[in-house]
Amino acid sequence: MIVCDSYEEMLEQSEAIASEHVQVMTDRDDWFLANMRNYGALFLGPRTNVAYGDKVIGTNHTLPTKRAGRYSGGLWVGKFLKTHSYQKVLTDEASALVGEYCSRLCMLEGFVGHAEQANLRVRRYGHVNVPYGTAAGT
Repeated sequence: MIVCDSYEEMLEQSEAIASEHVQVMTDRDDWFLANMRNYGALFLGPRTNVAYGDKVIGTNHTLPTKRAGRYSGGLWVGKFLKTHSYQKVLTDEASALVGEYCSRLCMLEGFVGHAEQANLRVRRYGHVNVPYGTAAGT
């Protein structure tokens, strides 16, 4: 049992523990709903309970354990879907502009090779002669 002096301390403790199941029964249940981030399943109010969520009103009983609620949620159909992303820059001007930002960021991080991928496009599409290993733009 952890005894806390304030709602904020309760929230801090709960976030650190990142429990699989969290039952909240206070006069500020909606405050906890708005502020809690690290849990598997949250059960709000005296009319709600873990068994309801596990068996009848929840999505399932497969929830993150061992503090995994800090970075993952419960099992749901989306965990079985393959997702893709793609990018496509459509104009020379856009490629050159994005290239300048990218080049500077890469150089700040020390990734000269990545910066050169951007610089090549700044040279080609922006018609700016950026020396090798230098950040594009100013």
